[in-house]
Amino acid sequence: MQIAATSVNLVDCKLRQHGSAAAPDLPAVLGADFSGRIAALADDVETLSAGDAVYGLGGGVRGAHGGALAEYLLVDARVLARKPRSLGYREAAALPLAAITAWEGVERASVAAGQRVLVRGASGGVGHLAVQFARCRGAHVTALTSSAERAAIALDLGAEVAIDSRNEPLGPTIARVTDGMGYDVAFDATGKTDLPSLSAAARLNGQIVAIAGRGQHDLEPLFVRGQSLHLVFVLIPMLHGLGRARHGAILERVARLVDAGTVRPLVDPLRFRLRGTADAHRYVESGRPLGKVVIEVADI
Repeated sequence: MQIAATSVNLVDCKLRQHGSAAAPDLPAVLGADFSGRIAALADDVETLSAGDAVYGLGGGVRGAHGGALAEYLLVDARVLARKPRSLGYREAAALPLAAITAWEGVERASVAAGQRVLVRGASGGVGHLAVQFARCRGAHVTALTSSAERAAIALDLGAEVAIDSRNEPLGPTIARVTDGMGYDVAFDATGKTDLPSLSAAARLNGQIVAIAGRGQHDLEPLFVRGQSLHLVFVLIPMLHGLGRARHGAILERVARLVDAGTVRPLVDPLRFRLRGTADAHRYVESGRPLGKVVIEVADI
């Protein structure tokens, strides 16, 4: 397929640094997310056609046929979905990895109507979509962010309560919003899993979702409160060949929500082209972006 754009995820930075078991052997072409146009198809692919505008998650890791930081990418058709009609290629490229991660986290925690959900890192790539997917299920969302500006963004995306964690303690909000019982689901979308604080925020027998598991973690706080921990590692289908069609199906559903106006991607306003990839990675590593950082590869 012909690549129009790709986005930079923290995992891409770790792969570049060879700080993950999923890193491809060097030299390698990185870039997991992509949007673009199908240039050609294998004879056994019946659900898509050459020329279709698509998006997906399918490159840049061990065993992949290249990455999205290139003009063309050979990719498994099962991971593809038609691009949301209401989005350009730049905005669509911001979605795949973050959307699938947020979707699986919300689904594994069985988020349901009326539940109280806390999203930590609610203005980030995964977090801003977790807020919206939880709201789609009828949950009441509290957004935990790192600034007043980010809190305002989370409220605009549908959170009912937003906290600037640098200036506001979480405790009083837990007491007020959950009647002191704790959240049904605590979703850590920061990639810096803090299990003690998540456990303290969640109710007895509650659900905790994390998207990173690096380091040593003491599970006793969760054990004594009967809480369940869900770890989402979105690269498994690419690495092991299992569940690739599920990823494509999730992105089809996400596209419908986007086109219905229910969900929207948050894209950082800074623009990067392929020659600025190193700058884009440095920017993501700085922690400053508001939403996803996108690299535009080609105008198609």
